Amino acid sequence: MRMNDTHIRVVARLMAQPGKTDELGALLRGLLAPTRGEEGCITYELLQNRQDPTDFTFVEEWTREDLLEAHLASPHLQAARSRFPDLLAAEPDIRRYSVAG
Repeated sequence: MRMNDTHIRVVARLMAQPGKTDELGALLRGLLAPTRGEEGCITYELLQNRQDPTDFTFVEEWTREDLLEAHLASPHLQAARSRFPDLLAAEPDIRRYSVAG
């Protein structure tokens, strides 16, 4: 088993409410720098769907589960999450993955 096979991959999809795309995008882009500086963060990318600009997806890789949990409890993420009810069309779809082979 390669060392990074134990890393946690996260795919988190967030859909903006109509008329809230720019505001949500700015909020999510604001998470990039502080999160990339967190212990255990290997990759933290924000994608925006070319066909549907209201569709944002984070692609993440973390070294350990406990460090991912620390990220989820971080002040910058909690502050962003407090704004989600006004900006998101639905609950975020957050999935955790491991390398399958």
